[in-house]
Amino acid sequence: MMTFDSLVAAIPDADAVLPLLGSVVAGALIGADREVLGKPAGLRTHILVCFASALMTLLGLRMGEWTVAFPEGTQIVSDMARMPHAILTGVGFLGAGVIFRSGRSVHGLTTAASLWLTASLGIVFGAGLLELAAIATAIALVVLVFHRALRRISPPEPVLRIRVAVDADSPFDSARLAAILASGGLRAGSPSVDQARASGLRRYTVLASAHERRLDVESLARMIRDDAAVQELAITPLENESA
Repeated sequence: MMTFDSLVAAIPDADAVLPLLGSVVAGALIGADREVLGKPAGLRTHILVCFASALMTLLGLRMGEWTVAFPEGTQIVSDMARMPHAILTGVGFLGAGVIFRSGRSVHGLTTAASLWLTASLGIVFGAGLLELAAIATAIALVVLVFHRALRRISPPEPVLRIRVAVDADSPFDSARLAAILASGGLRAGSPSVDQARASGLRRYTVLASAHERRLDVESLARMIRDDAAVQELAITPLENESA
């Protein structure tokens, strides 16, 4: 029976406390990376997944300390390999909840993988392999940070399709459109031009690239519309287009 004295006496138990604390720190470090990027599974989710995994692993390892009365003749078969399997299977369903498809893009794969990894780290912490868990956490953080650094130096991806119509005799050209996009932090690709004599309009279609997928489309639209030559404007995020 748990008492206040027994609870206080359990605190110095390093075999139980250190794995739990380590799982909280590892979950917080990985979750902080996802939180900064505004992902659906952030700091709290990763902490809870890692902590719960370590807790359940400790529970299985310390089965001998369970206080339970079995009927006479009961045989117990203990297989610790089942506990990690059960944990990772459950986290798999949780990870599936953060994966979604929007147009041509699939989002949430890295976050789902980080949840699965966090659960794995919790299992390693719970098993008492603290050094291995600490090294694995450091490697995971290096991978996440390196990926963000690589994205900053890699060529930006097309994120917007922009269609602009101007008067056929207007001096507005693709170079001016590229300059407007550049002032908004976007890189214009090679434009296509469609000029119809019947409408008296010249239409430009261009793909705009950026490192960030979340852009202020309203501000960009105002910047383009400020040019008096622009008669029509359409801005479509590529993720909204069907594949």
